[in-house]
Parts: sequence; structure tokens; C-alpha cells
Amino acid sequence: MSARRVPEIVFRAHRAVVGSEIVPATVTVSDGIILAVETGPAAPTSPTPAGTEVVDLGDEVVLLPGLVDTHVHVNEPGRTDWEGFVSATRAAACGGVTTLIDMPLNSSPVTTSPAALDAKLASATGKLHVDAGFWGGAVPDNLGRLRELWERGVFGFKCFLLHSGIDEFPPLDAAQMVAAMEEIAGFGGLLIVHAEDAGTIDAQPPTSGPAYSGFLESRPVSAEVRAVAQVIDGVRRTGCRAHILHLSAADALPLIRGAKAEGLPLTVETCPHYLSLFSEEIQPGATHYKCCPPIREAGNRERLWEGLRDGTIDLVVSDHSPCVPELKRFDSGDFGQAWGGIASVQLGLAIIWSEARVRGLGLPDVVRWMSSGPAEFAGMVDRGAIRPGARADLVVLAPDEAFVVLPERLQHKNPVTAYAQRALGGVVHEVYLAGRRIDLDGPAVGAALFRPVPVSPATCPPARVGARSLS
Repeated sequence: MSARRVPEIVFRAHRAVVGSEIVPATVTVSDGIILAVETGPAAPTSPTPAGTEVVDLGDEVVLLPGLVDTHVHVNEPGRTDWEGFVSATRAAACGGVTTLIDMPLNSSPVTTSPAALDAKLASATGKLHVDAGFWGGAVPDNLGRLRELWERGVFGFKCFLLHSGIDEFPPLDAAQMVAAMEEIAGFGGLLIVHAEDAGTIDAQPPTSGPAYSGFLESRPVSAEVRAVAQVIDGVRRTGCRAHILHLSAADALPLIRGAKAEGLPLTVETCPHYLSLFSEEIQPGATHYKCCPPIREAGNRERLWEGLRDGTIDLVVSDHSPCVPELKRFDSGDFGQAWGGIASVQLGLAIIWSEARVRGLGLPDVVRWMSSGPAEFAGMVDRGAIRPGARADLVVLAPDEAFVVLPERLQHKNPVTAYAQRALGGVVHEVYLAGRRIDLDGPAVGAALFRPVPVSPATCPPARVGARSLS
């Protein structure tokens, strides 16, 4: 072993999620990379070199790979009173998320051009407590020019099939979506879709007032099912790889199963709020719970869990979408006027673990949905698992400890959450980014992430995933 590869830190865990198992493991790290993983009660089998830091973990905790959250609205630049890179990445770290990918809205400018991406990168400089990548946006005005952003290293392109909530990020109609798919398929990219059908929703009575039932009726299941069918048809016609964002309607699962059985390149995510909350519990005026698509009935929630169990749903990500408290319209409780979005990047691991364990599911399942699955989906081959050659992004979790969600103790910028006063299981004790313990009171140590593709030096410095530090 060369001097450069001498271990710097060794984790000795009574329990670690390695592959699909929880096993005793000794994890050896150098230069932020896992050198070796020795499993079994006899590990380690080799002596630890002098000067190596040893972290002995008790049997009350489990060592996990860091979570990868591919759906986070950081909102910086432009709407940093809603959220920002400092607060979002602090919250992510506290929740065991070591990598996130930022959505192209609701920042201003929206990330639909190379210049806007430059503004995004500049705004992140020195502020990242975890690693962060970036999605681009596909809107009517940049169709035909999406390759420019792809070559700058965005992970793919988000589009809406209905009004996004902000005028500067307009939706694609059916023909424009197919045109975007044809363009993206030409360079091997990825389209991620907010799948609600505009015509279906426009035909519903507009919602107003404090009754959640009215809001739920304004975003019917049929709107999601029709939009998912439209995306599947586009994938079938173009061969473009596509992804359904934040699935809430379980009625769409048979369509998705059929598309996957057909061999179409389609993936699907859902979110903690759809897997833990249900419409019957939402009280009048409780606009904390407003999000789009909406939280649906308890029976729908259980069918989403069935979709996770059988692999129809691939990922669980936060869709962390905060805003300033006044936009939630707590003064009137009007679901029609309130901003839609739930902030949960800090809570996702605890929410999903709390729900999974009562359904007989284990931490390896949670890791598959929230770490290895999202990493593979985004093409981040260097993270998402405890294995030799992977980044040493690691989480020390006490799965049997519990806590009560107190909004004022959350790290995201505005103390608004749909989970206030809920008891959750699973407490994150420590988080390591590339083998370094994250200290929220210390300097920001995260890096900006780009897809590992050749990039023209005239437009962007060549970078492998995780190579460009902004701290």
C-alpha cells in the first residue's frame, strides 16, 4: 500500500448496512474513499496502522451509507428568504443526507440556461455542508438548446405539464414534451416530469377556503394517471429515459408496472409525506399539508407502500419545498391561496424508517430507496453504498431512539413543517462526508457535483463527480 493510501480513519461497527444485509463491519477509509470493508464478528483481520483514527460504534447504532436526495428545492439565488444553500445543506446533514440535487426552480433565475447555472454555482460558493448537484429545466424557450446545459454537467432536465406555480418556469404542452424527449434522447440525457395533466385540473372547480377536501378534489387522481400515461407514451415513441416525480396517485401503479414490463426506460419516485400522511387526518385550514400533487387517502398510502415493496416505485426523496410562513396563509387557512410544498429534507430518514419498521421492512430497504437507488438513478457511481472504492459518506443512526419534531429545532430556514409534534424513530448521531465528520459549526466542506462527462474548458472546468469544491 502506498503512503498516500495509508488508512486515515477506521470505523468499527457492530451493525452496518452492507449490500442487503446488516452485519458487523470494519470500514477502512483513506483520502475520503473506502479502501476495504471487512465483515463478520472476527473483523478486522489486519492491524490498524499507527496514527489512524479509530471510531468504535456501539451496538445501539447502525452505520449506513449517506442518503442521496435527488429532489430538493434550495431556492437560492433569488428566493433565499424561502431557503438557501447554508440552511438547506445544514438540514440535509442533520437528516443523514450527504448528497442532494437542487431543482431548477424556485430560484431566480431558474436554471434553464448556462448563465443561470453560473449564477447558481456562484451563489453556492462556500455554503455547502453536503455535496450538491443541479438539475436543469426544460421550458418552451430553451427547447433545442438543452445540450448546452447537459454539457455543463447538469444531471437532467425537469419539466412541468401544468403551471409550475411561478411564471418564469412555464410548462410544456404534449407536443413540446415529445420534442424535449427527442432532443434529450439524442444525447443520452434524462427528463424528469411533474406529472399532472393540465386539462384535467383546469376542468375542476377552483379550490378556495379551509376545507382540505376541496383542495383534494381540485387535483384528482385522474390528472396524475393521464399525465403518467402521456409520459409513458412519449418514452415509447422517443426512447428517452424519463422519471416520474413525486408520485402520489396509486392508481397510476398498474401503468408504471406495464411500462417497466415492456422494458421502457422509466423510473418513479415518491416522497415521505405520501408514505406517512393521509388526507383523512388533515384538519380545516392546516395548510402545512398543502403540496402538489396532494396527500391522498390512507388506502392510497398503503398501495404506494405496495409499490415500493414490489419495486414499481424506485426511490424515496424529500421534495423539500419550503417557503416563508406568510405564503402558507395561516391567517386565512385558505388552501386555494397557500403555497404548496412540504419541507422535510431533515426528517425523511426518520419518517421512512418509522413507517417501514411497522410494516416489517428493514434498514437495508430504506437504504435501497434513499441512498443506493437515488445514487444509481442519478449516475453517481461513487456513492450510495458501503463498499470498497465508494466515497466514505457515512451516517451513524440510532434506529431505536426517538424524538418529537419541534419546528424551531429544525435547520431549514423557516420553522414550518407538516410533522410538528410527531414522534419519529431513528436519531442521526454523526454524519461523515468523504470520511470527515460534518461539523455544522465549522466550515462548509461540501462540493458542487457535475456529471462525469468531458466538458469544454471554455465553458466549464472539467470535473468528475464531487471534484469541484466550493468551500
